[in-house]
Amino acid sequence: MSKSGAHSTAGSNGVRPAGAFLSVAAGEVVKHPEGVFRIAEVLGFDTVLGHNIENGRARVLLIKELDRVDHAGPALPQGEVTQVEDGRWAQALERMKAIEPLVSGSCTRAEVVARAAEVGRDPATLYRWIARFRNWDTTNSLIPQKAGWREGRGRISAEAERVLDEVIQTFYLTNERPKITATYSEVKIRCDALKMPPPSKKALKARIDRIPEYERMKRRGQREKAKKRFLAVPGSTPDADYPLSRVEIDHTPVDIILVDDVNRLPLGRPYVTVAIECFSRMAMGYYLSFDPPSRTSVAMCMALAMCPKEEWLILHGVDAEWPIWGRPKLIVTDNGPEFQSRDFERAMQKFGIDMEFRPVGLAHFGGHVERVQGTLLREIHDLPGTTFANIAERKEYDSEGRAVMTLGEFERQLLKLICNEYHRRPHSSIGMPPLRKWELGIFGSADSGGIGMPPRPGDRTEILLNFLPSFERTIQNDGVSLENLRYYDDCLRPWIGMLDDETERGRRHLFRRDPRDVSKIWFFDPDLKVYFKVPLADASAPSFSVWEHRRAKEAVAELGYDPSDERVVIQSIRERREMVADSAKKTKKARREHQRNRDHQRALTVDKPLAKAPSPAGPESAPSPENAAQPALTVVSAPTAAAIAGLAAFVAPPEDIA
Repeated sequence: MSKSGAHSTAGSNGVRPAGAFLSVAAGEVVKHPEGVFRIAEVLGFDTVLGHNIENGRARVLLIKELDRVDHAGPALPQGEVTQVEDGRWAQALERMKAIEPLVSGSCTRAEVVARAAEVGRDPATLYRWIARFRNWDTTNSLIPQKAGWREGRGRISAEAERVLDEVIQTFYLTNERPKITATYSEVKIRCDALKMPPPSKKALKARIDRIPEYERMKRRGQREKAKKRFLAVPGSTPDADYPLSRVEIDHTPVDIILVDDVNRLPLGRPYVTVAIECFSRMAMGYYLSFDPPSRTSVAMCMALAMCPKEEWLILHGVDAEWPIWGRPKLIVTDNGPEFQSRDFERAMQKFGIDMEFRPVGLAHFGGHVERVQGTLLREIHDLPGTTFANIAERKEYDSEGRAVMTLGEFERQLLKLICNEYHRRPHSSIGMPPLRKWELGIFGSADSGGIGMPPRPGDRTEILLNFLPSFERTIQNDGVSLENLRYYDDCLRPWIGMLDDETERGRRHLFRRDPRDVSKIWFFDPDLKVYFKVPLADASAPSFSVWEHRRAKEAVAELGYDPSDERVVIQSIRERREMVADSAKKTKKARREHQRNRDHQRALTVDKPLAKAPSPAGPESAPSPENAAQPALTVVSAPTAAAIAGLAAFVAPPEDIA
């Protein structure tokens, strides 16, 4: 049963899980706050020259202010990939595998026919799959329909798709190197002969842009230039021969002791997760935290890596450029469990990102990220509080005694080091600075072409939602419950008590949560195909992490109280915060717990300006950690509070908080 009508005013407040990205290339039509423009020229990573569609006037546009013209259009009817049954998802992956050799560039009808025979399908079927994938640009566009579901029509018919492919293959990709205008004229001639309307010139250019630059140059009589442009340098990792072809991710503890924000006393070493783009050696993303490596670390790192970073730098007070974003072709990781969860695997498959796990004992498979991590770690050995690489180097240096930097202060230093130093210094393996290598890979040079600007995602929240842990729950009269926490918002109301059409039992809905703040969760509306933020039903509750919540439940249970009683546990969180803050000067463990709570909240504050946050039914109370301690609500007695005080210095060993 559809409930869309009940949400007629809510859809604009939701966050759609990322699908098609914004293409920034000459000829593309884009939306800007001042109107709709056609891009005439890409001027750099920040700006384009565009012509207003209505009046033809030209002006320079900031890329960060652009959006897809159809961004608010209908979502994929299948919705979220996490909810798709394994069988149907396997079929989508099989379809993707069938057309993968045909979608990266153009293809002739002969190639489609040959591929169809190879995979045992009709050529018309492959053309339909190709058209659908190119319209949506994600694997979930290929999920087979359920009975009774009417598949949406693609923007380009299979016949038009075939004409485009044949013209590109037999006319454009030739030694004569015809221009786009002449190629489009050929498309119109062939469509006229078939008595069918021609596709747009934009569609033609989009198909040409998907052809790998190496193949394009080679097929258009520039074989030697293509070899010179794309031949991997000696010692480089195989297949890292064009931008975003290979990205490596790894975790490591940082060689520095940091201090807490309040008392400036030592806490210990943080962890950093880094993503390295192997073609240019650019740092593509990172996540810095006192939490040990987990699924959360990977999600935060991937969201930052795939998205533009202008706002991130501004929010951290760093004056620098970091012009790298996009979807990698291949992600290389170790064999850690954080990289092998079902949510992570489905998210990667949705975006068309292949995964490769480094064989145990073969360090060179992840050599790029480890070398860059080593470079960055050596640079911080000049900062106060460094632990150096080993005891021999540290000698008699008092790392804790010299520690003066907080996590926030160190993060700013790390950003400056990445953007203003590492990216701009010549790299021994590529013979130039990583930033220059990246620029040449994107825009090309006088002697060779680039791959063009990578498509840009909508915003970081849209990407992040795909990587956050998911769970399914039924919706009751009082909302939804997870780990004895009750959540409610008006967006849930139309789905209360809804039965599943097939099982006739309570319908299970998809939710996601950010482990750094479980005072709210994300609900996926199955009709609108968007996420809504759902706060705790107790509006007075502070923001807290899943780690803090679990510790509070353990403390309450040890005192003989019911850990499933939400009011008691939340009150315990408030009292523990107050007592941990009081004892922070006494023990490092207490300081570390206090600081982790503060850092989780700071990270969420930084995220907020980048998110399209939905409007909840009522004001949401989320006090800052400094103000979270409140007068006791008499839920816990004075003797009990005194007993809890004895736990204030207790901090459990590091764990995966996801």
